[in-house]
Amino acid sequence: MVMGTSVLSLRIDHDLLERLRNQAAKRGMSVQDYVVRTLIRDDFDQRFQTAVEETERFYGSPDPGEDQVRPSAGIR
Repeated sequence: MVMGTSVLSLRIDHDLLERLRNQAAKRGMSVQDYVVRTLIRDDFDQRFQTAVEETERFYGSPDPGEDQVRPSAGIR
């Protein structure tokens, strides 16, 4: 699959841009890379949450009073 790029232009408040510059600089990134990574992370978080909700609908939500088996159970 070949992925292209597109341009997104937006206006943001000066104070917000300064905060973005500071956060990007702390991570050694450009503002553009920082914003793109933030958007990707947010998109992943939303897709993951949707997957969890769909799984709970399919299997049913765990009963709070019921003991649950955890993946780490018995592993020391």
